[in-house]
Amino acid sequence: MSLSFVRIDDRVIHGQLVTRWAKELPCDGIVAIDDAVAADPLLSSVMKGAVSDTKVWLFDTATAIEKLPKVIASEKRYFVIGKSPLTLQRIEQAGISLKNSNGKINVGPMSARANTTTIGPNQSVTAEEATAFEWLCAQGHQVEFRLVPDASCYSWQDARQKLK
Repeated sequence: MSLSFVRIDDRVIHGQLVTRWAKELPCDGIVAIDDAVAADPLLSSVMKGAVSDTKVWLFDTATAIEKLPKVIASEKRYFVIGKSPLTLQRIEQAGISLKNSNGKINVGPMSARANTTTIGPNQSVTAEEATAFEWLCAQGHQVEFRLVPDASCYSWQDARQKLK
């Protein structure tokens, strides 16, 4: 399987991803997916500049839906990073499976914003994002909230208890 890591992270590409996760798991390239980041040339350049020795692609969701089947069919190992669970839900609803070698969707930072509930350290969700997590779990994904590889983690099943 060519997807070695699937992550939700509102910072998309940053130092923790490159210095920690990419050192722990096999990674020949990173596919980052977010409509706003892909549309902003300056932000795209900054994101790509955060990674020096790994190929990076920044796609909007529609382009990701078009290109991911080829990425998944590759013999290389890729990270797929979406800014939101809604992004991953849209990709899967388009018929593209994001199942990866460890069977998990990792969730990193999801900063506090308007209308969010804090469910963990640096992890807050809106009602719409909570619904997307429920949907992803119903598709057989294990959703694991873990900021860095050696940090403690908790599941969506544990996190959703804080929404009640």
